[in-house]
Amino acid sequence: MAQASKSVNPAGRRGRRPAALANGAAVRNPGAKQRERNCSVARTIAILSDGWGFMILRECYFGVRRFDAFQKMLGLPRSTLAARLRKLTAQGLLRQVQYLANPARFEYRLTKVGFDLYPVMIALLRFGDKWLSGPQGVPLSLVHTACGHACHPFVACSQCGGEIDAKDVSYRDGPGAGTALPYAWTSRRSADPTALERRRPSSVARALRIIGDRWSFMVLREALFGVRRFDDMRIELGIAPNILADRLARFVREGIFVRARYQGAPERYEYRLTDMGRDLYGPLIAMLRWGDRWFSGGEPPLILTHKSCGADFEASVICDHCRKPIEAGAMRYQMHYPQPALDPPAGR
Repeated sequence: MAQASKSVNPAGRRGRRPAALANGAAVRNPGAKQRERNCSVARTIAILSDGWGFMILRECYFGVRRFDAFQKMLGLPRSTLAARLRKLTAQGLLRQVQYLANPARFEYRLTKVGFDLYPVMIALLRFGDKWLSGPQGVPLSLVHTACGHACHPFVACSQCGGEIDAKDVSYRDGPGAGTALPYAWTSRRSADPTALERRRPSSVARALRIIGDRWSFMVLREALFGVRRFDDMRIELGIAPNILADRLARFVREGIFVRARYQGAPERYEYRLTDMGRDLYGPLIAMLRWGDRWFSGGEPPLILTHKSCGADFEASVICDHCRKPIEAGAMRYQMHYPQPALDPPAGR
């Protein structure tokens, strides 16, 4: 187990970092395979970094199960859709269930792992609703059927129920701290940023456009752990300077970072999180909880402490009215766009 370090503010100035967050990039052996810090958020993003995979899961939460229905909703080529469904099944998020014997036909249903990802989806949805909806307003509203009220979920402390702010959390090494070979990332930035909204406007898709590729996520994670300066990020991540410059410039354009001068001669700048950027902390620690639960083997790399109540906690996405954790089966949707029509599925 890595030695625990002092608590630090994940959204403040850079300080001493836990061993789980120090990947030794500055002394990396150029001839060896690069290792990355163990990180349950990275594990989650590595699985979900393919935007189409995430959109398939979104349709599952809307009740879509069958191949033709997925294809009609998403407009994907059959071969691409088949590959994504196979992958999500192999990862344990979906399972195949036969619904017709002759000819044999199968549908795809969420597993416990897939259902448990729903709070992550909702955390991303709320971020997209707040910051990316624009003048057209939010695509849909939520009703929590467990209490019967309109619902505006938020990421809360699992111990006291208080809303989580990045400035009110400290962290230390968990039993899974250390490094490993890089996770298998599955996507690059899309050449068509609107592709994921072809059939449905989606706050989740808009949020994924910000953090849904490997380097965007990695840069954001470093910022949330207090790293602000170009050279520090480059060394910590082992990222090519041109890629880092591209991601930083994009985050500035999108309002995630503000570029601030910290030295006059020669001029030097650092990248500070805006309120919008800090708001991504909630979705990221929701991903942390999911990754810890299903892929850490019971040994989370990082332990979070809520300063307000003094307790170690995991992220819980709860209803703002009844304060109960949300579940996929207890949510109803009010669409603010024309619902795409689906032909009745065969075999019902």
